[in-house]
Amino acid sequence: MAAASGAYVRVRDLAGLRSHAQGFSFLPRQPRHSPLAGLYASRLRGRGLDFDELRVYQPGDDVRDIDWKVTARMGKPHTRVYSEERDRRALVLVDQRINMFFGSRLQMKSVTAAETAALGIWRVLAQGDRPGAIVFNDREQVEIPAHRSQSRAVAILREIERMNRLLHARADQASSPDRLNQVLERAHRVANHDQLILLVSDLDGFDEETPHLLNRLSRHNDVVVFLVFDPLERDLPEASLLVVSDGDLQIEIDARDRALRRSFTRVFEDRVDSGRRELHKRRIPLLPISAGEPVVDQVQALLGRRTST
Repeated sequence: MAAASGAYVRVRDLAGLRSHAQGFSFLPRQPRHSPLAGLYASRLRGRGLDFDELRVYQPGDDVRDIDWKVTARMGKPHTRVYSEERDRRALVLVDQRINMFFGSRLQMKSVTAAETAALGIWRVLAQGDRPGAIVFNDREQVEIPAHRSQSRAVAILREIERMNRLLHARADQASSPDRLNQVLERAHRVANHDQLILLVSDLDGFDEETPHLLNRLSRHNDVVVFLVFDPLERDLPEASLLVVSDGDLQIEIDARDRALRRSFTRVFEDRVDSGRRELHKRRIPLLPISAGEPVVDQVQALLGRRTST
């Protein structure tokens, strides 16, 4: 479900994503392919597990959950399925800075971030947990305390819409790369322990300090980073001459040069790989989300259960 124009979001569209917040999970029992599969390997942040059901083993199930007595009796592998204790707090950090106001294909990165955050909020609520948020742009950051209610989820979506509507292409809207680390500092004071933290951003301002701030958050919380990008940031089109501007300066580049296009893509991929390696050391998954494809499909593909073939 894309926003009506691709440039701005509406609360009703973000609320409509509630019906799509299924087929994926942030719970500890993840399918083997999921980037979250090893996130909870050491401990469950002090939370217990409740027995849910006994069913036939499926590809991707944890072999440690096989019930060998039932397996021997039934002649087929059976696993014990657990669900987490409910009422966990979640903190969603939503980037709506001016650098997010860019899109070359389907929609703006700011819209993609808003939709990704909305899916996370609705999924958290569906799991019986309490969504909260810090929504930020270049000038301000607004905190919405966690609460398990539909009205609180909608309040977060309204704040996302408000900041999204403040975005414009006028040159006087200066960017603030240092805001990213400031928000992570604030998140550390808000989320002291046992929370799920979802950062949805293009990571503008990511520097040497950022992994340390994320690591500090992940010591007592589970952190997931959604890296929002636009296809044009990864691949130059096979055009003739392109004029690129940051709103102040501009340069002309020859996109017919294959070596230039390959180098451009390599720089992007190196940036993502470097960030992924830095965060992997701290057991923090980094999940790329493209503004050129439907958000629902991407999130479900990254975090959902694959069907066996």
